Amino acid sequence: MNLILAYRKCLKWVVFLILGTVYAQDYERVDATIQLYPDRFNSAEELSRFITRDFSTEEDKVRAIYGWIIQNVAYDPEEYKKFNYNFKNFRERNQKEEKTREKVIIRTLQHGVAVCEGYAMLFERLCELQGISNYLVRGDIKSNFNDIERPFKNSHMWNVAIIDGESFLFDPTWGAGKYREKFVKEPSYYYYKTPPEQMIKSHFPQLQEDTFLLENMSREEFSKLPLVIHPDLTLKDLVSPSDGVISSFSESGEVEFEVRSDAPGEMTYTFGNERQELEFEAENGSLKFRVPIELGSSILLVYFDDQPALGFKIK
Repeated sequence: MNLILAYRKCLKWVVFLILGTVYAQDYERVDATIQLYPDRFNSAEELSRFITRDFSTEEDKVRAIYGWIIQNVAYDPEEYKKFNYNFKNFRERNQKEEKTREKVIIRTLQHGVAVCEGYAMLFERLCELQGISNYLVRGDIKSNFNDIERPFKNSHMWNVAIIDGESFLFDPTWGAGKYREKFVKEPSYYYYKTPPEQMIKSHFPQLQEDTFLLENMSREEFSKLPLVIHPDLTLKDLVSPSDGVISSFSESGEVEFEVRSDAPGEMTYTFGNERQELEFEAENGSLKFRVPIELGSSILLVYFDDQPALGFKIK
């Protein structure tokens, strides 16, 4: 009898663990719930109370935090002018940074606009209120052709959160949408728990360990990388050329490419004007193709099935 009771208790515990795992991954429920939240709050504590009420696991809470931010905060570069980051010494810097942090968070919540600091600091504060270990990451980004080969600069801020003992990368700023003369809202979960091998294509932290990569990469190496835009590609998939700058002077007048990828339906390329069809060979999981370089061109963009895949500078 005792064995039967023990078995039943064990079975209930196993079922509880299974249901708990499923519940933690029930993103549809989390995403639907936050749609019912107000789009403005007076404080981080006020929003945090909603999250505490509706969710119990770290996974669900972080999903709710990220989801609410990308749905309700618009990027506005004018926000840089709202706060003074100048300081005379380190003591003043520390005092000013904490005060500025609180002001940035409140403004982000109450007005729904921010630059990367607002997105990242709000994410950080909400995780703190939920008892979830996390920290801010400062570093550089690669988002356009001008970023290829330029010196490193701390131009962006994103987040690391530790969920159930494991560290993950987040960028709610990039997850909210794009800025092209004005903000274009495009909520995306691509920058939610982004794998390190995907994040390194466009984000390079000030501290090497925040890449979470097994192999180190220098700032100089990051600077020289091409734009690897397609979400299914990683840096290791680009066999050649691996450098982001290609020469317009070659004996053949062409540049040979090899990329580890499944074959797309079609490939095209552009030098910034009209797109042209591109012939390619697909064999053993690799694509091989040649692009005839147009003299006077400064950029090359390769598309897989109408989706930007690779970008290079031409010199």
